[in-house]
Amino acid sequence: MSKTCVQLSEIIPDAMAGYRLDQALAELFPDYSRARLQQWIRAGQVQVDAALKKPRDKVYGGEQVEVRAELVAEGDWQAQAIPLDIVYADDWLLIINKPPGLVVHPGAGNTAGTLVNALLHQMPELANVPRAGVVHRLDKDTSGLLVVARQLSAHHALVEQLQARAFEREYQAVVSGVLTAGGMVEAPLGRHHTQRTRMAVVESGKPAITHYRVEHRFRAHSLLQVQLETGRTHQIRVHMAHIKHPVLGDPLYAGRSRLPPDCSPELRESLEQFRRQALHATRLGLEHPHTGEWLEWEVAPPADMQTLLAVLAQDQAQHKLR
Repeated sequence: MSKTCVQLSEIIPDAMAGYRLDQALAELFPDYSRARLQQWIRAGQVQVDAALKKPRDKVYGGEQVEVRAELVAEGDWQAQAIPLDIVYADDWLLIINKPPGLVVHPGAGNTAGTLVNALLHQMPELANVPRAGVVHRLDKDTSGLLVVARQLSAHHALVEQLQARAFEREYQAVVSGVLTAGGMVEAPLGRHHTQRTRMAVVESGKPAITHYRVEHRFRAHSLLQVQLETGRTHQIRVHMAHIKHPVLGDPLYAGRSRLPPDCSPELRESLEQFRRQALHATRLGLEHPHTGEWLEWEVAPPADMQTLLAVLAQDQAQHKLR
């Protein structure tokens, strides 16, 4: 199992007198989460004046803190030579353009062939970063941009941004029906009470907010620009289904495809053969975890979604000429 050693040393300032040890360390070593520092304290990898302490023990100021900790790989994940579309890379982070059909994390039924397996092949050191550096997920059949942290400190900083809703994430979605205007969906999300693989709008769920605007209207569908204010599982897919405009092709939430009247054979085939949610993470903005610079990336939808949009536009143009 891969291991990396972390060595830290600091004197606790007098101003921290009365702090819990874990609280003091979280301020002294902000590159590491409080939960991880607590883990190291409990494992005996932190000494205060050469003595072992508990996370809740008080500090008085002036103590010498020494951290000698090992970062151990989280899972027994195999490295696999799977091609990746890397949009941006530096010593701190990666921006990946994920294709549809690629699972992000190994799990039940998907122990190999995932984004994590591919990342570990290209950068074995990611075994020592939580979740192999993946900060946020995309569903298997959703394409587009996601961020990977290359260092533990970058992972901590990016997760904090995500939790503070500081990321800007914009999606393109083809939905059923013609919307007259944009809007916002604010509806709490949780597990479906009987179908545990599905999410649903439930009163006891977590707060979820989705903003959308209409980019283009077709005869029986709309292309939306969607922005996430929160990042719940299946959020866009459930919210759009909730307002009766499900994402086209969504196998869980969309039901049967809606065909416009006098539908051409080409359009019928395109709609019926599009077997995944027509959802693409097109733009991502965040603050660089090391420099603090604001960065943004944008990528076009994959070929299957571009073809779908072209067929929808062609159908609309043909009927305007009649």
